[in-house]
Amino acid sequence: MRYLLDANVLIDADRDYYPLGRVPEFWDWLLDVAAQGRVKVPVETFSEVTNGRGKLAEWVREHKAVLLEPTELEVEPVRRAVEDGYAPDLSDDELESLKADPFLIAYGLALAGEVTVVTTEHSKPTKQRANRHIPDVCNDLNVPCIDTFQLLRRLDFRTDWRRARPNM
Repeated sequence: MRYLLDANVLIDADRDYYPLGRVPEFWDWLLDVAAQGRVKVPVETFSEVTNGRGKLAEWVREHKAVLLEPTELEVEPVRRAVEDGYAPDLSDDELESLKADPFLIAYGLALAGEVTVVTTEHSKPTKQRANRHIPDVCNDLNVPCIDTFQLLRRLDFRTDWRRARPNM
């Protein structure tokens, strides 16, 4: 199984849980599992993260070769993700507000049985149209979807804090 990361997985990890400068073990682990082909970032998500500034965008750009999902999408899964997952008649503004989300879900459709989508979004089943959240769209389209903490458990992320502690 390969896990495809939503932009918010990287952004929230750096901002809230595993800042690049404070928890390098997380980022080293992420590169390791990406090099193994177990975690990847679709090109659309890659662009969403690297369009920003700062250390995270720089780190993602620096590790593009390891992080980038190699699969190129056809039009049909993207169309299906948008029309069947959100709405068939989205306005241009609604489409723009979706950012890379439909592409992430489209990889799940195109690579059925091979990938799981990873996002920090939470299910909000009452949301409609472009306001729908990734877990709900994935659920409707039978695309496996988990959150970051489920990913960490599945791939057994851990740090060895004792090794990093000074002698006491």
